[in-house]
Amino acid sequence: MNAHPLLETINAPADLRRLSRAELKLLAHELRDFVLQSVSRTGGHLSSNLGTVELTIALHAVFDTPHDRLVWDVGHQTYPHKILTGRRERMGSLRQLGGISGFPRRDESEYDTFGTAHSSTSISAALGMALAAQLKGENRHAVAIIGDGAMTAGMAFEALNNAGVPHAGIPANMLVVLNDNDMSISPPVGALNKYLARLMSGKFYAAAREGAKSVLKNAPPLLELARRLEEHAKGMVIPGTIFEEFGFNYVGPIDGHDLDALIPTLENLRDKKGPQFLHVVTKKGYGYKLAEADPIAYHGPGKFDPALGLVKPATPPKPTFTQVFGQWLCDMAAADPRLVGITPAMREGSGMVEFHQRFPQRYFDVGIAEQHAVTFGAGLACEGLKPVVAIYSTFLQRGYDQLIHDVALQNLPVVFALDRAGLVGADGATHAGAYDIAFLRCIPNVSLLAPADEDECRTALTTAFRQQHPVAVRYPRGAGVGKPVQPGFAEWPWGKGEVRRRGQRIAILAFGTLLYPALEVGERLDATVANMRFIKPLDTALVAELARTHDAIVTVEEGCLPGGAGAAVMEALQAAGLDTPVLALGLPDEFIEHGDPAKLLALVGLDAAGIEQAVLKRFGPKPALVAPVQAAVNE
Repeated sequence: MNAHPLLETINAPADLRRLSRAELKLLAHELRDFVLQSVSRTGGHLSSNLGTVELTIALHAVFDTPHDRLVWDVGHQTYPHKILTGRRERMGSLRQLGGISGFPRRDESEYDTFGTAHSSTSISAALGMALAAQLKGENRHAVAIIGDGAMTAGMAFEALNNAGVPHAGIPANMLVVLNDNDMSISPPVGALNKYLARLMSGKFYAAAREGAKSVLKNAPPLLELARRLEEHAKGMVIPGTIFEEFGFNYVGPIDGHDLDALIPTLENLRDKKGPQFLHVVTKKGYGYKLAEADPIAYHGPGKFDPALGLVKPATPPKPTFTQVFGQWLCDMAAADPRLVGITPAMREGSGMVEFHQRFPQRYFDVGIAEQHAVTFGAGLACEGLKPVVAIYSTFLQRGYDQLIHDVALQNLPVVFALDRAGLVGADGATHAGAYDIAFLRCIPNVSLLAPADEDECRTALTTAFRQQHPVAVRYPRGAGVGKPVQPGFAEWPWGKGEVRRRGQRIAILAFGTLLYPALEVGERLDATVANMRFIKPLDTALVAELARTHDAIVTVEEGCLPGGAGAAVMEALQAAGLDTPVLALGLPDEFIEHGDPAKLLALVGLDAAGIEQAVLKRFGPKPALVAPVQAAVNE
């Protein structure tokens, strides 16, 4: 028996625009069940997608997509959108190598008007599209759909500020939909707001409002009084005054799961000119009780049985690097009262839940505001505290100016715990920590450490914390080799690597967790293997010693080759006047697709087999070496 008969007739949004309101409600039920069943088989984002089913249907029902542009913020809530725009049959390949992305991508569908996966970009992009249509003389709508979390970022408010000002005297025709899933409305208030939303988005209200303005314009005191009375009356039931001040016509909040409220309101706003703002309230995990009760646990689950929900494995998994960081943070906080922890809205993802519970006065969640997080940490450091900024490698990119100008230039002792360094798997290129080595290595005063396993991660964090200048520690997503973590606060000798295996002819210099596949290659080829630990300051004495005693150097890193650790080794050899050939292995100069992390490492030649093949191809089993120092992208 077909569980989704109506949904299977929808191959494009034009199909759902032919349905009645009653059929759209049935479609919402089928679509929600399809999302649940699909994600349970592939893993992926669940809570956010269950919460946007009705909103997605309403937007595609009211707007003429893809001619009208829907711009999703972050994009982890777009599975219903993908299913309704011709990708239903491909959902089984979601976030897998060669499959569809878990985020909007312009090269995947014409309905994905703007690629994204980081937050707070939608209003800026939609404004650009709206003004482009205006300049080209095209009649199209631009709609930004942004969550309440993403509205905490400064970029969103920069865009609102820009959008509310008419360009060349003509206001931008755009709609911002605030998807508020962290607010509750009691039924009576919800019913009242449904009525007010329809009233205030309608033509009668707009005409009466403008008529009153024209009547009162010759009596400025009365006009100002009327304006204030209107704002006061609206402010009693809606939090929209701030958006009105930006120049938007605010409507809402309304129930984001009620198609009878959503569709008429969107139709009214579609026909209005100028910047419009609709506030809808949704519930994460809506329609699946387990996700409603614990939306965080079901934010990005792996595969699971919907009937049972998430079940703890019988054998506890190996601790992840994130968990090692979280335990170290608590232990060091107990030992040093100067430690404070900062996160840009990633408490769970960065492993700071226990720290928040144990040290609430020393825990700071600044919202999705990476720039502020970095400079806020600098301010704390100025007053003698020791801030630890827990941030994903890919998100530190957003605070790069602050890192240089506010931290490094003043040489402040801020520790950056860079989670998700290297490839991240299913989230793909938008979340890969491919560039932190290159963009940190070039900044004066900043040091960068790369632990090889879980135990080294704790030692690296302690070593970084003891310094009096900015230090970053990069570590990957998930677990490593399972090295037991020793308690206490051991430190490394500053700037020193170690030789883990002595061999002949070839020396492999490993940075970070690629030490372990490098050791496998070392055994097969009888090569020397060094665990470098420090990317900056580089152990130049060890590099020079290995270059003088070996025929060739091979560097391996899970970061981009241009400007990476391999480049640092070549710079050191050049400075020492050594011409030992170098083969630099790392991530190629391209964006790496989503997929299983092990498969991706193999794809770019950074597993043991790939490293061995690259070494043999370049140097042969018994190399006769005459080539000059140069970098070689994985072949």
